[in-house]
Amino acid sequence: MRQAKIYFQENLAGILQESENGYEFQYEESYLQSPHSTPIGINYPLQKEPFFTKTIPPFFDGLIPEGWLLNYAIQNWKLNPKDRFGLLLKTCRDCIGAVSVEEVVEK
Repeated sequence: MRQAKIYFQENLAGILQESENGYEFQYEESYLQSPHSTPIGINYPLQKEPFFTKTIPPFFDGLIPEGWLLNYAIQNWKLNPKDRFGLLLKTCRDCIGAVSVEEVVEK
């Protein structure tokens, strides 16, 4: 199971994980308790319950670069262009905007 830490304005907002059943995003308890927390996106209101989808959520898929930048990453980092979650993990650490993604590496 692959996982990603999702940051909003440099604060750990939650965890996105991929499993054989689909994708789950869940806010971190500490993020929910902070008085300054805001939702990461319109489809992700602040709540304790996780969000489930069968395919990679469009919000996160939209963070993946397009065009020449995506082609550059695929060719130079030898990424699978059909592995959208893998692309998210490798290319979205320093996104434009408030949301960033950090791969959780299992030890």
